[in-house]
Amino acid sequence: LSNTKTRGIVGEIQLDAILQEILTPDQYDKEVATRPGSSERVEFAIKLPGNEAGGSVYLPIDAKFPGETYAALQDAYMGGDKTQIDLAYKNLEIFIKQSAKSIREKYVEPPYTTNFAILFLPFEGLYAEVVNRNLIEVLQREYAVNIAGPSTMAAMLNALQMGFRTLQIQKRSDEVWKTLSAVKTEFETFGAVFTKAQDRIKQLDQEMDKLVGTRSRAIERKLRSVQSIELDQADRIIDINGNDLALDE
Repeated sequence: LSNTKTRGIVGEIQLDAILQEILTPDQYDKEVATRPGSSERVEFAIKLPGNEAGGSVYLPIDAKFPGETYAALQDAYMGGDKTQIDLAYKNLEIFIKQSAKSIREKYVEPPYTTNFAILFLPFEGLYAEVVNRNLIEVLQREYAVNIAGPSTMAAMLNALQMGFRTLQIQKRSDEVWKTLSAVKTEFETFGAVFTKAQDRIKQLDQEMDKLVGTRSRAIERKLRSVQSIELDQADRIIDINGNDLALDE
């Protein structure tokens, strides 16, 4: 880790691993030019929902690891020399502030990005030094940059992921609501048609009752007017021969 480039890669690899574990590939981009017209590219940028439908706003995240400065601070702690400790920490503070300033100037550009960025420190001990010296408030106030270690980065991403899920639920809720509204409209139309059909059926039933009743009474009157006829006359009419009714012996 004595090589500057190697230290930078370590921070980037660790940050990438955390992002891959928590977010989906379509929720963030790598090596993004977040400022229009700028060639500066931030290592990672999370895509947050924008004001416009389907649009997104980038949240820039850059990893930094001041290996030599942090190692000097650890050595000063081991030596117990307060002067060396204060000097080493002062150098660490300068590095963190310069990094935050650089991130702010290179990558933050509302409304294309959020109005703040995140500086990721890949080791918890390094992050703890920044917290213990009350640097977080200073960086937020002066540079609009938040500091995150591995644990806080994971917690922050989990919170963002919950926000993404809530947004998806809201979008799906809108779709469900539209579907229910369409079904309600169709049901109202169906109800009106069904009511008309029901009225027609009732009307037809009434007409059938009227028709059957009227014609039945007319037939009954005709039948009552028919006079009885003699049995032999009836036989001739219906052509029934009494011999035909005899059973063969």
